Amino acid sequence: MKRINVGSIDEIPHGECKIVKVDGREIGIFNVHGEFHAVRNICPHQFAPVCRGQVQGTTMPSEPGEFVWGMEGEVLICPWHGWEFDLIRGNSLFNSRVKLNTYPVEIDGPDVILLMK
Repeated sequence: MKRINVGSIDEIPHGECKIVKVDGREIGIFNVHGEFHAVRNICPHQFAPVCRGQVQGTTMPSEPGEFVWGMEGEVLICPWHGWEFDLIRGNSLFNSRVKLNTYPVEIDGPDVILLMK
Protein backbone atom coordinates (compact mmCIF):
# COMPACT_ATOMS: atom_id res chain seq x y z
CA MET A 1 0.00 0.00 0.00
CA LYS A 2 1.05 3.53 -0.73
CA ARG A 3 1.34 5.80 2.33
CA ILE A 4 0.47 9.45 1.65
CA ASN A 5 0.94 12.17 4.24
CA VAL A 6 -2.16 14.36 3.91
CA GLY A 7 -1.36 16.80 6.71
CA SER A 8 -1.19 17.06 10.45
CA ILE A 9 -3.93 16.16 12.90
CA ASP A 10 -4.03 19.84 13.93
CA GLU A 11 -5.17 20.81 10.41
CA ILE A 12 -8.40 18.83 10.77
CA PRO A 13 -10.29 19.82 13.93
CA HIS A 14 -13.07 17.65 15.36
CA GLY A 15 -16.10 17.67 13.04
CA GLU A 16 -14.15 19.14 10.12
CA CYS A 17 -12.97 17.87 6.74
CA LYS A 18 -9.86 18.47 4.67
CA ILE A 19 -10.16 17.65 0.98
CA VAL A 20 -6.96 16.45 -0.69
CA LYS A 21 -6.20 15.41 -4.25
CA VAL A 22 -4.31 12.13 -4.64
CA ASP A 23 -3.65 10.42 -7.98
CA GLY A 24 -6.38 12.54 -9.61
CA ARG A 25 -8.96 11.67 -6.93
CA GLU A 26 -10.44 14.10 -4.41
CA ILE A 27 -10.62 12.51 -0.98
CA GLY A 28 -12.15 14.00 2.15
CA ILE A 29 -10.33 13.37 5.43
CA PHE A 30 -12.78 13.71 8.34
CA ASN A 31 -12.10 14.00 12.05
CA VAL A 32 -14.95 12.05 13.70
CA HIS A 33 -14.68 12.14 17.49
CA GLY A 34 -10.87 12.22 17.25
CA GLU A 35 -10.63 9.36 14.74
CA PHE A 36 -9.82 10.05 11.11
CA HIS A 37 -11.81 8.61 8.21
CA ALA A 38 -11.27 9.08 4.46
CA VAL A 39 -13.93 8.97 1.73
CA ARG A 40 -13.86 9.68 -1.98
CA ASN A 41 -15.47 13.02 -2.76
CA ILE A 42 -18.13 11.49 -5.02
CA CYS A 43 -21.69 10.70 -4.02
CA PRO A 44 -22.84 7.39 -5.58
CA HIS A 45 -26.19 8.98 -6.46
CA GLN A 46 -25.30 11.64 -9.04
CA PHE A 47 -21.57 12.17 -8.44
CA ALA A 48 -21.97 15.27 -6.26
CA PRO A 49 -18.96 16.51 -4.24
CA VAL A 50 -20.29 14.75 -1.13
CA CYS A 51 -17.41 15.86 1.14
CA ARG A 52 -18.62 19.45 0.83
CA GLY A 53 -21.83 18.48 2.64
CA GLN A 54 -22.67 19.01 6.29
CA VAL A 55 -21.64 16.67 9.08
CA GLN A 56 -24.24 16.20 11.79
CA GLY A 57 -26.42 13.50 13.35
CA THR A 58 -29.71 11.94 12.35
CA THR A 59 -32.96 10.65 13.79
CA MET A 60 -32.70 7.09 15.08
CA PRO A 61 -35.24 4.26 15.11
CA SER A 62 -37.66 4.93 17.95
CA GLU A 63 -41.18 4.37 19.20
CA PRO A 64 -44.12 6.01 17.37
CA GLY A 65 -44.34 9.67 18.31
CA GLU A 66 -40.76 9.76 19.65
CA PHE A 67 -37.86 11.40 17.88
CA VAL A 68 -34.46 10.23 19.07
CA TRP A 69 -31.37 12.07 17.77
CA GLY A 70 -28.15 10.09 17.44
CA MET A 71 -24.88 9.61 15.57
CA GLU A 72 -23.98 13.26 16.19
CA GLY A 73 -20.93 14.21 14.12
CA GLU A 74 -20.95 10.87 12.28
CA VAL A 75 -23.35 11.54 9.39
CA LEU A 76 -22.29 13.19 6.13
CA ILE A 77 -25.16 14.74 4.19
CA CYS A 78 -24.75 15.10 0.44
CA PRO A 79 -25.11 18.79 -0.50
CA TRP A 80 -27.12 18.08 -3.65
CA HIS A 81 -29.94 15.76 -2.59
CA GLY A 82 -29.54 15.16 1.14
CA TRP A 83 -28.49 11.52 1.05
CA GLU A 84 -27.06 10.55 4.46
CA PHE A 85 -23.89 8.47 4.92
CA ASP A 86 -22.26 6.98 8.00
CA LEU A 87 -18.75 8.47 7.99
CA ILE A 88 -17.32 5.68 10.15
CA ARG A 89 -18.49 2.78 7.96
CA GLY A 90 -19.10 4.53 4.62
CA ASN A 91 -22.56 3.06 4.10
CA SER A 92 -25.72 5.03 3.45
CA LEU A 93 -28.32 5.20 6.18
CA PHE A 94 -31.18 4.30 3.84
CA ASN A 95 -29.80 1.33 1.87
CA SER A 96 -26.94 -0.90 3.03
CA ARG A 97 -25.92 -1.59 -0.58
CA VAL A 98 -25.21 2.09 -1.31
CA LYS A 99 -21.76 3.07 -0.03
CA LEU A 100 -19.11 5.72 -0.28
CA ASN A 101 -15.63 4.66 -1.35
CA THR A 102 -13.53 4.64 1.81
CA TYR A 103 -9.78 4.47 2.46
CA PRO A 104 -7.82 3.43 5.54
CA VAL A 105 -6.14 6.17 7.55
CA GLU A 106 -3.33 5.92 10.10
CA ILE A 107 -1.89 8.44 12.51
CA ASP A 108 1.91 8.61 12.63
CA GLY A 109 2.91 11.06 15.35
CA PRO A 110 1.33 14.37 14.33
CA ASP A 111 0.70 13.23 10.74
CA VAL A 112 -2.44 11.86 9.08
CA ILE A 113 -1.47 9.10 6.63
CA LEU A 114 -3.80 7.94 3.86
CA LEU A 115 -3.29 4.36 2.69
CA MET A 116 -4.01 3.64 -0.97
CA LYS A 117 -3.45 0.72 -3.33
